Amino acid sequence: MRGEPGESLIQMAEHENNLAAIVNTSQGSYRVIVGRDVVEDLGEELRKTGVEGRALIVSDVVMFPNPVRRAQEALERGGYETHVLALEIGEVNKNLETVQVVYEWLADLRADRSDVVVAMGGGVTGDLVGFAAATWLRGVAVVQLPTSLAAMVDSSIGGKTGVNIPKGKNLLGAFHQPKLVLQEIGHLETLPAREMAAGWAEAVKHGFILDSQLLDTFERLAPQMKALRGDEPIAAIRRSVVIKSEIVSADEFETGDRRVLLNYGHTIGHAIEAVSGYGTFLHGEAVAIGMMAAAGIAERLGMIDKELVERQRRVLSSYDLPTSASGLDVDDLIEATKSDKKSRGRTIRWVLLEGPGKATTRRDVHDDIVREAVQSILG
Repeated sequence: MRGEPGESLIQMAEHENNLAAIVNTSQGSYRVIVGRDVVEDLGEELRKTGVEGRALIVSDVVMFPNPVRRAQEALERGGYETHVLALEIGEVNKNLETVQVVYEWLADLRADRSDVVVAMGGGVTGDLVGFAAATWLRGVAVVQLPTSLAAMVDSSIGGKTGVNIPKGKNLLGAFHQPKLVLQEIGHLETLPAREMAAGWAEAVKHGFILDSQLLDTFERLAPQMKALRGDEPIAAIRRSVVIKSEIVSADEFETGDRRVLLNYGHTIGHAIEAVSGYGTFLHGEAVAIGMMAAAGIAERLGMIDKELVERQRRVLSSYDLPTSASGLDVDDLIEATKSDKKSRGRTIRWVLLEGPGKATTRRDVHDDIVREAVQSILG
């Protein structure tokens, strides 16, 4: 579905209740639905995509049985035969062994290209199940039903799928765009406080790199946002969705200068996850610490002043996010950045702030500056 020529994603989203954005890609266009009780419309929304086969739900076990059953019943009301696989999925088992379990289940069901795989869970679930869908029969349809805030505002949109190997995070993966992204706000109310905080890191990141007005909102309304009170949190989530959707539509395969900006804080963040063994820090927590390292680099390069660095620290702290890490070795972290997917010829493409709501990339960052900035977040 596309709007009129020249029509923005925001304008298109206003045509329907709960439609936050429409993402346009080479693999087709898809809708991003955001709201309360929208999971009840899952079957109806999937019908609009033209998928006719079975709906095969792969869920994080923490969503089983009640949220899964609600999604399953909505799909069956839409006329779909459903099957469910519930797995324990986390960063520690976001690997090929877990993908193999999904493959065997799909094989037992004789899943074919008329079927759709529904990924229900947080960002790890979306990445792993999306990768399984991308590689099963060289690609079957997938629907993203994210249940964490981080997955809603970031990983569920854009078609990035992947799994980890010991050498690095998401080094195996594929771009596989979903047929539909449906975000049920009610799922967030069941999340532990730490998981919610980790999700706000990705949303706050959008404000720092691309939208100073959104950043002001996050700064001003932190208590209300964290409590999911009133309409402002939903509006902020939708705005983050629009930001991500517009960038994906403009730079689907991260070949230009826009989509890479979404990786702000991720170079050091991924290194922190890898060095700590993918279990000590949640992804959003590692990204928050990585954002502080990146701000330290930008300050040392004279791109921003100390006031913005401290503002970022205050905002992240107000969402109960860590801004430093202890017990990690600076050399181990720097070495881990060399495996980063944004590294070319061992030269890292750093995403750095130029001001509130404004970011750019640099490849000319001297190793000494990186070392100083990383040391500064080790506490």
